[in-house]
Amino acid sequence: MSSLKDQWSLTVTAFFYLLFNLRLSTDLWVTVRSTLNQIAVTAPYVAAATIFFVAILQYMSDRKKVPWDRRLRLFFTIGIIAGFVYAIFEYAGQGVG
Repeated sequence: MSSLKDQWSLTVTAFFYLLFNLRLSTDLWVTVRSTLNQIAVTAPYVAAATIFFVAILQYMSDRKKVPWDRRLRLFFTIGIIAGFVYAIFEYAGQGVG
């Protein structure tokens, strides 16, 4: 991760990951707790999907290692998608747990 553009895109991706996993409430502490709970619930699945995709990428590139910033960016991207799907399911009235 050498260039400013790479650092900036990683930061923006992390911001959107937090934004898509944000669960708002009227109380600040309920918002923080709900958001951390959301991340704790989805993070194992996102990490497993990230490991799977990294393994596929490494296999396709003749076992060349994927840099850590690309792995984080992939984790955040999959987390954004998971947070979005989970939010649609949650806010559509289906309620999880």
